[in-house]
Amino acid sequence: MNNLSAQQIIALEEKYGAHNYHPLPVVLAKGKGVHVWDVDGKQYLDFLSSYSAVNQGHCHPRIVKAMQAQAEVLTLTSRAFHSNLLGVYMEYITQLLGYDKVLPMNTGVEGGETAFKLARRWSYDVKGVEKNKAVIIVAENNFWGRSIAAISSSTDPSSYGGFGPYVPGIVKIPYNNVVALEEALQDKNVAAFMVEPIQGEAGVVVPDAGYLTKVRELCTKYNVLFIADEVQTGIARTGKMMACDHENIKPDILVLGKALSGGTMPVSAVLANDDIMLCIKPGEHGSTFGGNPLACAVAMESLKVIVEEKLAENSEKMGEVFRTELRNLNHPIIELVRGKGLLNAMVIKTGEETEHNWNTDGELAWNLCLKMRDNGLLAKPTHGNIIRFAPPLVITEAQIHEAVSIIKTSIDQTVSVAV
Repeated sequence: MNNLSAQQIIALEEKYGAHNYHPLPVVLAKGKGVHVWDVDGKQYLDFLSSYSAVNQGHCHPRIVKAMQAQAEVLTLTSRAFHSNLLGVYMEYITQLLGYDKVLPMNTGVEGGETAFKLARRWSYDVKGVEKNKAVIIVAENNFWGRSIAAISSSTDPSSYGGFGPYVPGIVKIPYNNVVALEEALQDKNVAAFMVEPIQGEAGVVVPDAGYLTKVRELCTKYNVLFIADEVQTGIARTGKMMACDHENIKPDILVLGKALSGGTMPVSAVLANDDIMLCIKPGEHGSTFGGNPLACAVAMESLKVIVEEKLAENSEKMGEVFRTELRNLNHPIIELVRGKGLLNAMVIKTGEETEHNWNTDGELAWNLCLKMRDNGLLAKPTHGNIIRFAPPLVITEAQIHEAVSIIKTSIDQTVSVAV
């Protein structure tokens, strides 16, 4: 612990840290459930949940207990040896989610990289694609990290600009467009289509009903793997265990991360059946920390919390209440509210669409987030004029009402200043 002020701490980050983030100016020191506290002791409702990593709530006692207990016994063996927890964890997660095999990694972006490698190898060994000709289709406006392959998949200049050359064999098509997908699938070298069931970083973009079902049908028809990037949408965030469950479809490769550890440490997983997973042989993929005993203990408890505390059900119910109340505000600066479960977004109208010049390059959304911070709620804009709202799934209806009240007050205060 230290006695530095918020301003001093921010100044230290600015001086000694890389300038690769632009955080909201608040310095957090404690978290519990749906709340966080800053260094001055002020309490906030957390409506970002560390980008959906703390679905179970901050410092969930069961997860922390499991982590502490395992940390005192064995934290890391590497995969050079077996551990007494890895097989147990692998059995639990594969049976829970309905796959033959799991490949454990650490971060969400590592999960995406793993899925790419699996798809490419499968295309050569099983589908018969000519060596080094495999193509992976992705959706425009996707976000799955900032590795070289991830930015090569991106259509956002702030992600890929100035970092070339890019990874070849990646084709980008419009999201939520089955016509474009089927056209791209005509290429016999396509190994996979990787897509977010709901595009999170793009602004919680929800596809048309039936889109994922059609994706599943087309991938099957053209013998192409369907990769679901559920790093942000999975683990009960959208009101089902997986967002794909809303349409009762199963991807060939499932990528998970974030809330797989309840936000306590980096844990990710890629799940697939034997015909895909066993294409990877010893020495061809892995990680020193992937599947470590500490991660296994934490991930199992994190998943059990989701199931036993019925957090998917709570997410679905509380999400309906939140969207209804937010839409009922009927404020002229709100263009629309969208989402599923507790992954939601409020789109702020841009200046040219309003009577007043309220919004210039996302200024209004940013100022609104500052005002919400002042009033005790933390959220952050994405893509300028979109504010993502994603509280921990343990949130109560009373806390939802409190949050909407804060949002309404903050809008009124921000717009009165802007006007």
